[in-house]
Amino acid sequence: MAEKILIIDDDMDTLKLVGLMLQKQGYQIVAATNGPQGLAQAEVENPDLILLDVMMPEMDGYEVARRMRANPFTASTPILMFTAKTQLDDKVTGFESGADDYLTKPTHPTELSAHVKALLARSTKGRALAQAAPLEKRAFTIGVLSARGGLGVTTVATNLGSAILAASDADTIVAELRSGMGTLGPDLGISDPQGLTRLLQAKQVDVTRQKVKEELSTHDSGLRMLLGSIHPHDVPLQENLSQVELIVNRLAYLASYVVLDLGPGLTKLNQSLVKMCNQVIVILEPIPNTILHTRALIADLVDLGVNPKCIQAVVINRIRSDTQMNWTQVQQKLEHPVPVAITPAPELFYQAVRTRAIIASSQPNSLTGQQFAKLAALMLDIEKQQA
Repeated sequence: MAEKILIIDDDMDTLKLVGLMLQKQGYQIVAATNGPQGLAQAEVENPDLILLDVMMPEMDGYEVARRMRANPFTASTPILMFTAKTQLDDKVTGFESGADDYLTKPTHPTELSAHVKALLARSTKGRALAQAAPLEKRAFTIGVLSARGGLGVTTVATNLGSAILAASDADTIVAELRSGMGTLGPDLGISDPQGLTRLLQAKQVDVTRQKVKEELSTHDSGLRMLLGSIHPHDVPLQENLSQVELIVNRLAYLASYVVLDLGPGLTKLNQSLVKMCNQVIVILEPIPNTILHTRALIADLVDLGVNPKCIQAVVINRIRSDTQMNWTQVQQKLEHPVPVAITPAPELFYQAVRTRAIIASSQPNSLTGQQFAKLAALMLDIEKQQA
């Protein structure tokens, strides 16, 4: 596999020329035009080497290097400073900031290539070791949403995450990406959760994997959660699409499984996030109008490029009523398979909230617990098939 080089430079001509030259030599190139973007790209792309300019607006290369060395995820990534600053003091500052090598502009392509090859060869992330070391794996990510509110999206996301954790014994995170509309925290005994809010308010450069990890809450069952605020004035924070996408990208490297509580509707944010999911679960109730809305939602998801095979419909029966449609009728009306249906259990759900428990972990042998286990098993089987 070609070694990956991240070039961080605000000069577009340099990005193009150097990038093209290194591409011709067989390297995979990723580019960033400023320091904050470069820091974010370094975590997401996990490059083998970083080619870093010094003189950039907003954040210079020295500060970028210092932050990379302070971040455990980029602390060992080799950095080649490539800059027009030629004074001895500049070079000393570069090495003190964490650079492994320093090269001044302009330079001949052959010289640049030699420095790149030498740095990669002696780096712990060089070609030989990189081939032997396991690659970082993104979490299997599941988005849960519905055509309209009040259908139990958060309940399904939480219990699914808990059931996956129980079945796989692998790190699992549930992210309630609903700033200002969070319900999971209070249900589990956290009256004023601020984790998601703090991440949405932070500068992008500060939203590192470690920072996201620190904002996760852990339930007694072992399930980790990123909780949404209960304060309505925090709702506008989720309009920052790039910030939410960055958070989701960070979550994807902190666990084996990530379940995203996307809430209702295909908002602009959800249109972006569903494309980051391996599977999308659509929640509906067995009522004609809801089925109609859900069928339209599935069609819109397909129009966005989501593979129909990656869309799973789950029916939630919240009340016991003979007026509701049965499983077969729902599938016929929906014109989409329904692999799992959750039967009514209002007393069980009430008991779970009262005791701050999650049914899938606290009542695994109940019918509802078994139904969530079935959904978790389906997700794990699909992951194996896609591997």
